[in-house]
Amino acid sequence: MHMADGFISPAVGCTMWAASAAITALCARKVRQEKEMRLVPLMGVLGAFIFACQMLNFTIPGTGSSGHLGGGLILAILLGPYAGFLVMAAILAVQALFFADGGLLALGCNIFNMGFFSCLVAYPFIYKPLAGKNPGTGRMTLASIVAAVIGLQLGAFSVVMETTASGISALPFAQFVELMLPIHLAIGVVEGLATAAIVIFISKAQPSLLRPADLETGPVKKASFTVLGIFAVAAILCGAALSWFASAYPDGLEWSVAGVTGSEETSLAEPSSLHRSLESVQASTAIMPDYALPAAENTASSGETEGASSIVNPETSLAGVLGSVIIAALVFAAGFLFGRKPHSHCPR
Repeated sequence: MHMADGFISPAVGCTMWAASAAITALCARKVRQEKEMRLVPLMGVLGAFIFACQMLNFTIPGTGSSGHLGGGLILAILLGPYAGFLVMAAILAVQALFFADGGLLALGCNIFNMGFFSCLVAYPFIYKPLAGKNPGTGRMTLASIVAAVIGLQLGAFSVVMETTASGISALPFAQFVELMLPIHLAIGVVEGLATAAIVIFISKAQPSLLRPADLETGPVKKASFTVLGIFAVAAILCGAALSWFASAYPDGLEWSVAGVTGSEETSLAEPSSLHRSLESVQASTAIMPDYALPAAENTASSGETEGASSIVNPETSLAGVLGSVIIAALVFAAGFLFGRKPHSHCPR
């Protein structure tokens, strides 16, 4: 559901940037109120894990489309809504800046659509009431599926509203929403099952992480080295190897756009100066656009790449590992800055 800049007008893009920035500031203040630094390692490792998981597109049978794990609900369940939102914002920012995955003008929209609805709506208002205080496997599974589906439906509908309000792409509201909501319903079911599997695993491996899991209800629990190690290894495995097997079908957003316009992408006949400026910025910061080295990307597009049918893709592995490391380092650095106490001067 990573929107490109071609979907968004400057007015809508700047408005959603302001909204996402305000939510980010609020979440940062909430997280900083927690005096302990024990949450930071789990934030960093989970951020790397979710980044790698988002590279694993899975096919939606019978549609010619694919989806990938969003991960916002997982982050909210294990970190709490505020820390979960911050990690999701960091993931999306790294994807846009370093991998040109999602536009810079649309970054505020993407953070809002994928972070706000999953972390600050679906988790507190759907997952928690359904799961209850001491959920069993069945209740965790039900809560995960329902919360994931509703969170994705809200995010998909928000995409439609943002593009409609922008009025710069040929995406009629009725046709677009008729495609976006059903395909993301299917993706939401898969995400819910994946979320349930991870939460059930944590309930067995270290149940204290789930009681409580947010800053409002009590002290944050420290993740064990075993749990941190498992997520770190899983991030490397997903990014370095499993990403080779990602579905080649367009994702739910691209599939929906193609169903309306006949093309998976939107291009502006007359891009604004802001569109051009941000495109230039992204071109200068993206070290691996579309998760490939620039030189190799150009070679592939000209049809000169040999062995293109091979599953093994070292560049995809490099992108997966590099992105995971960047996310973890960014979260650790932010956690260190948040955790610093102001110097106090004692009177002599």
